[in-house]
Amino acid sequence: MPNEDAVLSALLSSSNRVTAADIPALIDEAGRKLGLSGAQVYLADLQQARLTPLVHPAPETPSPIEPNEPNEPNETSKPIGPSEPSEPIQIEGSMAGLAYRTQRTQRSRDDCTAWVPMIDGVERVGVLRVTAPCFEDALLESCAALSGLATLLVMAKASHDELVVDRTRSRTMTTQAELLWAFVPPRTIGTDDVTSTAILEPAYEAGGDAFDHSLGDGVLHLALLDAMGHDLASGGASAVALGASRATRRAGGTLADIATTIDTTLSEWIPDRLLTAVIARLDIATGQFTWINCGHPPPLLIREGHVVPHAMEFPAHLPLGLGLGQAAAPDEHHIRLQPGDRVLLYSDGVTEARTSDGSLFGEQRLADSVIRSMASGNAPPETLRRLVRNLHEHHRLHDDATIMLVRWHPR
Repeated sequence: MPNEDAVLSALLSSSNRVTAADIPALIDEAGRKLGLSGAQVYLADLQQARLTPLVHPAPETPSPIEPNEPNEPNETSKPIGPSEPSEPIQIEGSMAGLAYRTQRTQRSRDDCTAWVPMIDGVERVGVLRVTAPCFEDALLESCAALSGLATLLVMAKASHDELVVDRTRSRTMTTQAELLWAFVPPRTIGTDDVTSTAILEPAYEAGGDAFDHSLGDGVLHLALLDAMGHDLASGGASAVALGASRATRRAGGTLADIATTIDTTLSEWIPDRLLTAVIARLDIATGQFTWINCGHPPPLLIREGHVVPHAMEFPAHLPLGLGLGQAAAPDEHHIRLQPGDRVLLYSDGVTEARTSDGSLFGEQRLADSVIRSMASGNAPPETLRRLVRNLHEHHRLHDDATIMLVRWHPR
């Protein structure tokens, strides 16, 4: 069997001038050189409901349905290849989904099939299905390395290759949603000390909500925005606010400077739209959390499985877009986090979701859902995925619903 480093190095070299459509064959070929019977990439869709193979659909050939039993699917050791027809797999109730949800490799009972998580930093991308006569520890380590490189290759194409976009969507997106998704960062970022994850729904019709998070100089920068309305102008207002926020922050501006710039920019260029926002930063070394609130629901501090009452409730500043300028710069608020603390930011579209009988989802149910999921051992990205799944199953969204969960876990 060829040296693992040589195989992966050859894979990386051969990927420089290919499209996403060529990646499955390259991954499968490299997997066979490592001793596998086959390897196939599955990507999570935008709403994290299913895993879709990274292959062009072949409608002229009937496609076998991937089993999705409630417990463990009946995996087989049949060799798989990049051209093998395959159906999407539901994340709930499948072994592939279990690997995705837990970010741990899952093996079939006959030890001939394994599902290896594909993770970009801390962002879940999908899973790599691999088959072999049997899996020894050394081969599983090679599978993990192959999965990591496959993730890098897919993400390198994600911004400009239509196949990756197509494989991660289940339906058509509105123009304003396209605008917002083009501006927002990956849903999950983090380090050994901090994790920030966000969800934006309805994913394909998002109008006025947006989120931002980034890392730099030992600081986690955060923003959650909610523009008035649910149309293209609303999406434009949020996109403009994201641009103004980043430009001011990268020029060394304070949180108040960011709010002022958003306010003046909106009032000048989109004067009929207001926007609420929470803009914050977390000093990763000390746990000092600083934020400003411009007409937005206050964040929630979750500590040791409970919401700390009123910990982050302060009078909110006026919404942005009124053109008030420097004369009405919002106040900064501060709180020192303890290791393991979570900060939950959300838009009112979450708490205003209604059941069929008209009852609101509400802040209490939001907090309880997050706390229960965390108590079950779920990481922040999985906590929010389950929360949104619950929202869609039992409630109707009447507005954009955006949730951001930050966890400080210093080493």
